Amino acid sequence: MSFRAITGNRLRDGAVVFYNDEAGWVERLTGASLYEDKATAETKLASAKAEAEKERLAVDIYLFEVLVEDGKRVPVTIRERIRSLGPTVRTDLGKQAAA
Repeated sequence: MSFRAITGNRLRDGAVVFYNDEAGWVERLTGASLYEDKATAETKLASAKAEAEKERLAVDIYLFEVLVEDGKRVPVTIRERIRSLGPTVRTDLGKQAAA
């Protein structure tokens, strides 16, 4: 099943972050809120953008598609897979190293 999640870059250090309805901006895709309905996702996106702008928390905020396979969240595009894990040339760096 396909879902949508919200991502952006944290303003203070450029780190990739994901939006969680309850916790705000989190560093891991596993903590992101997922939206099945496109209209709900668009509404949440507008809300997340407004909050981030007001509080100066994140920039370049947008929706992306996520699949849930065997209980794991997998971004549909290569770009988002890299953003969620870290560098592809050094698997000992980034979020993938801590997993």
